[in-house]
Amino acid sequence: MKWYVKAIKNYAGFTGRARRKEFWLFCLFSYMVLVLYGFFKAILHLPEYKIETYLGMIYLLAILVPCLAVTLRRLHDTGKSGYWICIGLIPLIGQFILLIMLCQDSEKEENQYGGRTRRQLSKRKPPEDRRFF
Repeated sequence: MKWYVKAIKNYAGFTGRARRKEFWLFCLFSYMVLVLYGFFKAILHLPEYKIETYLGMIYLLAILVPCLAVTLRRLHDTGKSGYWICIGLIPLIGQFILLIMLCQDSEKEENQYGGRTRRQLSKRKPPEDRRFF
């Protein structure tokens, strides 16, 4: 949940980097909201009203900009330009290539889009030997 809120708070931040965890947890929580919406809509057997259809569309429009922003930041984390998101417009092949790019690991060092990620900064030293004797 905190990664979803973090992405929403940085809804128009198209610069910087986003770790895999931030991106995929944002996607997971967004899809969970849509699945729950569809589940309750089907369970309650509500008659078709325009308002219930508009609720789903309003949510999708509300997360459109944060979704684009976190996707661009994820591409930046892998060292790619944000324009690579346009490859997803090619049917099937482009979406598969974009999925592979989004699954790649972060660049280990600083790149032109920002500094190292928090995970890279917090490399822990091995624990010291704590023997009593």
